Amino acid sequence: MTQTRQVFCGNVPIGGGAPVSIQSMTNTDTRDAAATLEQIKRLADAGCQIIRCAVPDMEAAKSFGKIKAGSPIPVVADIHFDYRLALAAMENGADKIRINPGNIGSEDRVAAVLEKAKACGIPVRIGVNSGSLEKDLLKKYGGVTAQALCESALNAAAYAQSFGFEDIVVSLKSSDVAMNHEAHKLFREQSDLPMHIGLTESGVGRMAELKSTAALGALLLDGIGDTMRISLTGDPLREVLLARDLLTACGKRRMGIDFVSCPTCGRTQVDLPMIAARVEEALQPLSAKLAAEGKFIKVAVMGCAVNGPGEAREADFGVACGKGTGLLIAKGEQIRNVPEEEIIPQLLSLIEQNV
Repeated sequence: MTQTRQVFCGNVPIGGGAPVSIQSMTNTDTRDAAATLEQIKRLADAGCQIIRCAVPDMEAAKSFGKIKAGSPIPVVADIHFDYRLALAAMENGADKIRINPGNIGSEDRVAAVLEKAKACGIPVRIGVNSGSLEKDLLKKYGGVTAQALCESALNAAAYAQSFGFEDIVVSLKSSDVAMNHEAHKLFREQSDLPMHIGLTESGVGRMAELKSTAALGALLLDGIGDTMRISLTGDPLREVLLARDLLTACGKRRMGIDFVSCPTCGRTQVDLPMIAARVEEALQPLSAKLAAEGKFIKVAVMGCAVNGPGEAREADFGVACGKGTGLLIAKGEQIRNVPEEEIIPQLLSLIEQNV
């Protein structure tokens, strides 16, 4: 695939071969700048790089200026229906605007938003959603399809470009995992505009996380996606943590701790599920710290002599367990054998002393 164009949201590059950036959206009242900033800082500490805030009215647009001034990461204004809110958000320092040209109004209002964005030197994200497809496309394709989503996105991008505006990021989202994947592939084959990937309305809980990681993981492995948001009902912190872990799992970003452990079998002679669970839990604060610093290590907790020594040697730190014992390994070197009850504290100490 050809490389996408590059735009900048604040100091974060999107597209053009830049690392896939993590986004989320605040669910506080934007008019409450203090509460919104508190949430943004918590998300930024977890690895969020771009944050989006809803701007439903002019009071929120004015509060946006305070949020922008205090935010440690670029802030995107999410605008629907009233183009004047987009203009006000840009006057208050928005790093990027998210609009749907179809609900902003007449051509002159769309032009006003794009002209202001061009003057401010900021990109515009154009969003297409399976729940708001144009009636003519629904009729043409007999309902919501990947082809309809792709055509809608292409049309929306071309519409913005007709005003001479090129700093565009496109998103096209469905709640159907397979349809979502196909729509993104079709668009990517026909455009070099950078893409914001996601799965809309994924839901809440375990199934929402499974659908989101399946959808976005498949796209990332296909080389599709320049910036991303995992959309989950509830605390947006879960979105950021899951996105961070997904990028690491897909090999798109090496940050934090990649923790691996074997599934156990009849050869396992220690309580590996307990050991692995406690080690992973204990390492979570260090993983967040390393991620914030852009650092990465791999830790392996293995249960027997079949794959254990090899996997542990390939990790930065690890343990290969035997009968009631564990062989600690660091950077490929065997350190020492320890009894089962000492595996957890000794492994954690080894990691903390050498990171």
